[in-house]
Amino acid sequence: MVWQIVIVVVALAAIAVLLLSQQPSLLPITPEIQPSSGGVYSEALIGSFNRLNPILDYANPADRDVDRLIFSSLLKFDDQGLPINDLVESMGISQNVQTYNISLRENAVWHDGQPVTSEDVVFTTELLASEELPIPADVRELWQSVEAEALDERTLQFRLPEPYAPFLDYLTFGILPKHLLGDLTPAEIIDSEFNLQPVGSGPFRFNQFLVDGDQITGVSLSAFEDYYSDPAFVEQITFKYYPDHQSALDAYQSGDVLGVSQISNDILSEALREPNLNMHSGQVPLLSIVFLNLENPRTPFFQDVNIRKALLMGIDRQRVINQLNDGQAITAHGPIFPGSWAYYDGIEKIEYNPDAAIQILRAAGYSIPASGNPVRTNEEGQSLSFELVYPSGTRFDQLAQAIAEDWQQLGVEAILQAVDSDTLISDYLDPREYDAALVDINLTSSPDPDPYPFWDQAQITSGQNYSQWNDRQASEYLEEARVEIDRAERIRLYNNFQVRFATELPALPLIYPIYNYGIDQRVNGVTIGSLYEPSDRFAGITKWFLIAERSSETVTAPAETSTTP
Repeated sequence: MVWQIVIVVVALAAIAVLLLSQQPSLLPITPEIQPSSGGVYSEALIGSFNRLNPILDYANPADRDVDRLIFSSLLKFDDQGLPINDLVESMGISQNVQTYNISLRENAVWHDGQPVTSEDVVFTTELLASEELPIPADVRELWQSVEAEALDERTLQFRLPEPYAPFLDYLTFGILPKHLLGDLTPAEIIDSEFNLQPVGSGPFRFNQFLVDGDQITGVSLSAFEDYYSDPAFVEQITFKYYPDHQSALDAYQSGDVLGVSQISNDILSEALREPNLNMHSGQVPLLSIVFLNLENPRTPFFQDVNIRKALLMGIDRQRVINQLNDGQAITAHGPIFPGSWAYYDGIEKIEYNPDAAIQILRAAGYSIPASGNPVRTNEEGQSLSFELVYPSGTRFDQLAQAIAEDWQQLGVEAILQAVDSDTLISDYLDPREYDAALVDINLTSSPDPDPYPFWDQAQITSGQNYSQWNDRQASEYLEEARVEIDRAERIRLYNNFQVRFATELPALPLIYPIYNYGIDQRVNGVTIGSLYEPSDRFAGITKWFLIAERSSETVTAPAETSTTP
């Protein structure tokens, strides 16, 4: 009995020691960092100054970057392409999807203190419809068809001639102050002093230009203290202009700037060696694709979906990404931008498989002739030979050559023909006088995918359906999606369209490029997602900070313990 008692006591003591050893020990936690206002962020822009005016900056990315911070818009879009209110307080859409009632924020003011009103918005849309201004054709045509009316100081209405769900994309224009420009004609606005001393309602206001002699070398902006949303932590932003990417990186290396607006592939390896330069990357909505003319009598084999799949299967797109794009691209499997709310990842993905591609071509009746001709031919004497036209330039030269080499391994001959971009459109694509065409589809500023212009039957004759894809099922999905405002239903329709596209493969999607942006590690709070245009890198600019405070309170947390069996 004594020994039993002793054993129990020892066991209890051991348990007590074990429990005590597992009590939390108090260790200091690093104080929390709190962003604080102040500091100057400087960035190298590639390009030069032209005008600081959001309706005149479509052709100048350097101006567009600066305007993004000075001017507000009705809506912005997140990295999935979903709309976010900017100046809009609330929006109502009629049942027939033709009337949009918009209320503006009550606390929105211009940098000169005047209130932002619905009249400012209507005034800007009238300029966007002007034939006298260098507005993109699609933007001008849309605003020429839309009736805009100011109902009161803070409320306005847009009336569309027919339902058009992608209309929200067109509400991202920078709004101009009517009280400063309303007395000028469109032609006078082009050369107005306003373009040198802009007044916006965005998070930063114009401060001054940096000048060297008679040359504008940069522009300085200051945080707008009366900004209607969260004010920026960074007190001042300075943009400096450089002629090319290398000189911009040189400016960072010499300490002149803290950021480089774009790290192009030719300077990427050098930039990656900079220990204090953080690289931020985002997908760019620029789709490299090969259009196949499905109605060209010279190339009847393009009408065979299996041959189209074999052609895509025979392109080593990963090699294109690695060797021609330095790894800075992603494989494209369809015409809708990956990361978009409308993208469907469940579609069939055609991978590189030249052996399987050859088997498909053989099964279609195409074999290497006994004569020694390396081009596959069928019994009717039809050879798998066609012309591949593409825009002249080093990047397209290399890409076209790589594709032709891959197809040559299949026994397919692509005769390369380089022409300038305007000729490619006017002489080949528009009249449908081509076999195959290597091009880029630019989806910039189009968060709403709306593939209708390139793939609907109604666009075969005079639109941009260059492949002349005559598919009723796909067209029905597209036609319904562009008049439907319920996002869940639009997602379903676009998912169906993407499945149909991947099944029929009317064109050969290749790659989407990656945009790289370099910022010094001293700049905190920077996040970048998919980019619908380069200036989208500033979507979270008000959360960036250079100065931080640490909380004075020291907190404790239990130390981690481990036991070994």
